[in-house]
Amino acid sequence: MDESQPLLGQLNEPQHPTIPNPLVRFDPKGDPDNPLEWPKGYKMGVVCLLALLSFTVTFTCIGIVPVAERIIFDLEGRQSKSASILLVTVWELGEACGPLLIAPLSEIYGRYSTFNVANIIFILGVVLTASSPTTGLLVFSRFLTGFAVASNVLNPAIIGDMYPSESRGSGMSLIMLAPLLGGAVGPAISGLIAESLGWRKILWMSAALAIVSEILFFTLLRETYKVSILKQRAARLRKETQDESIKCPYETGEAATELYWSALRTSIKRPVVVMLDSSVLQIISFYGGLMFTLYYVLATTLPGMLMEIYGFSPAQTGLSFMSFSIGATGGILLSNAFVDHIYVKLGKSYGAGTAIPEYRLPFMITGAALMPPIVALYGWAPNAHWPVQTLLMTVALLGVVLIMSSIALSSYVVDAFGIYSASAMTIVLIARCLGGTLLPLAIPPLTDALGLGYGFLVLGAICVLLIPLPVVVMRYGRHWRQNSAYTRDGL
Repeated sequence: MDESQPLLGQLNEPQHPTIPNPLVRFDPKGDPDNPLEWPKGYKMGVVCLLALLSFTVTFTCIGIVPVAERIIFDLEGRQSKSASILLVTVWELGEACGPLLIAPLSEIYGRYSTFNVANIIFILGVVLTASSPTTGLLVFSRFLTGFAVASNVLNPAIIGDMYPSESRGSGMSLIMLAPLLGGAVGPAISGLIAESLGWRKILWMSAALAIVSEILFFTLLRETYKVSILKQRAARLRKETQDESIKCPYETGEAATELYWSALRTSIKRPVVVMLDSSVLQIISFYGGLMFTLYYVLATTLPGMLMEIYGFSPAQTGLSFMSFSIGATGGILLSNAFVDHIYVKLGKSYGAGTAIPEYRLPFMITGAALMPPIVALYGWAPNAHWPVQTLLMTVALLGVVLIMSSIALSSYVVDAFGIYSASAMTIVLIARCLGGTLLPLAIPPLTDALGLGYGFLVLGAICVLLIPLPVVVMRYGRHWRQNSAYTRDGL
């Protein structure tokens, strides 16, 4: 079944079309419209384009983190810890809501159209943020900007559109590098700019980057979603030949006459339906959501630790985020070198030459085992007034582990869900974004009650309890996937 069909109807596989011998398919001898057969140079260009937008998004999101408290003070004339945290995390709330619309629209209209419209809304949100005169409008515009982020849900889907499963790990690693650079450069630049030119200049710089990215997207990106490509080809041939019997395998008579709002409503429900039908997605999204939330815990607590305990200036605090990006870059290099290699090797050793999606998970299991001591050390180092180098080393290790886990998770979801990967990634992002919005708000009461050391020991203990989740998916995931209409082998 393809993602353009109604979810509540009978499931039909794409290889069993409802009309005999459809005329429109990709040519098995070679087809220039098939994204899997595009030149390697163009594919790499698309990856670089996705990376540029990811850099811009992360630069915009994280750039204000070191100066969030100053922004609230400038707008309200007083300090507010909860308001400054909300200013950072409300972005994640927007990212939790946006994929519910972005993913299904990409399955109706394709990746290209959806990406471009979302980018324009993103630009408008950044401009509104830069010109906001009040805290309320600033928080709303940050929510709107997060809502319009399409890269998180569509980047992995586009990689899946263009690359075969044995090559996706490398592509996924490359598109993870740019947001890490944005997460490092953003705070570093923002600290310097805020001290000299004011924090609004940071956002105008973000708006300029977003405009450049959209111009490149509009002019250089091609449609990558095979369902949309084949539907467009069939529609063109019907118009040219006046033969209404020409269809592609993803079209049915019912779909052709289905009302727009009914189709959209069905597509919006799809991520939830896919989640309810897949126990694997429920487990992996819950685990991934909680793990990635730790980045936002770091983003909202590290500035306070550095400025209050170690006496750092805003500029020095921004530069300190480089340690996370350095560690995350190391995680990308490790993943790029070993994720696909381990996947293929396990397939040859245990899969009779055929790799399965679960062979993407060893790096996630490794990350799960390393996370508890890293989280505990992150809180204990400033609590015990250990050298700041110890704290920054811990931040770098957190970057390594989070990126290793994130790449493994994204690669697994794309492989396991195939044509349904955009809907599945939507659920993963919602879990991550809700956690990233809510959990950081719980950290100040926790550390106020227990102190930094014991507060983060509690978080480390929670991470210990989560270790079995990727292990059981690795062990039993293939069997569980056969119980879902969206992840059965051979779909």
